[in-house]
Amino acid sequence: MGTDLRGPLFLSAAAGIWGGMYVVSKYALDTIPPFTLLFIRYFLAAVTLVWWSRLSGVNIIPRQDKGTLFQIGLFGYFLSLAAQFIGTKLSSAHMGAVITSLSPVFQSGFAILILGEKITARQMVAICLAFAGVLIVTGLPGFSNGDAFDSGTLFFLVAACLWGYYSVLTKKVADGVSPLQITTWGIILATLFSLPFAWWELTAWNVGDLVGLPILLSILYLAFFSTTIAYYCWNKGLLLMSPHKSGLFFFLQPVVGSILGYLILDEYLSISFFWGSLLILLGVYFVMKASN
Repeated sequence: MGTDLRGPLFLSAAAGIWGGMYVVSKYALDTIPPFTLLFIRYFLAAVTLVWWSRLSGVNIIPRQDKGTLFQIGLFGYFLSLAAQFIGTKLSSAHMGAVITSLSPVFQSGFAILILGEKITARQMVAICLAFAGVLIVTGLPGFSNGDAFDSGTLFFLVAACLWGYYSVLTKKVADGVSPLQITTWGIILATLFSLPFAWWELTAWNVGDLVGLPILLSILYLAFFSTTIAYYCWNKGLLLMSPHKSGLFFFLQPVVGSILGYLILDEYLSISFFWGSLLILLGVYFVMKASN
């Protein structure tokens, strides 16, 4: 397979898997508290990734860029996903899929700040356009059909910002660290970060609920597909493409997440949701196109 196709395929696979993750996590979070679900997901993924790294002969502990990789684990894998899980608990799957599609906009901003890329007037207009879409989706005055702005939406915005930051940091260390090492080390750190919060939530749920088949399947999807496989694919894709172009593939998240949220969770999609989503996607598209 040609190099030109590998990047888009890796990124498309990751974004598609994450689109389904909103629906799966929304179901699981009805039973398991957010940080507990995050810890279980990361623990299972960490075990798998350590085994994979051993088989591949990849050093688990990095020898360089340790500070940057620590930030990737903290901000990208732990805090971003924690904010996303809390947002999903407080809001809806389709709202999460759309709001976090702003990640490429933040990614472009951090690429300018960290990697020294130039910002153009067209990019500024595109960013404003995308944020206008967020306001419409979340209930801009005058759009009475808008979904209500709530604390869940705020957590989604934090998740999108941190995700953009993590993606640029991954590109920054691309020359010296392999995608598997980035993924493994980041997941191990996120597992450790989430452990004390999961311990604090022990009294908030019944551990016996884990034996239910739907919950077990949800956890397996979150741990092995949306963490082990999707994170590796995303990190691999980031190394093969520029930050602006790679963000384009987040388009698949709101599409998959919204459709599945409607079909499986029976979530209502208002007219303003579609108009706002269109503005967000147009804004992100123009940011990506401006970098060509």
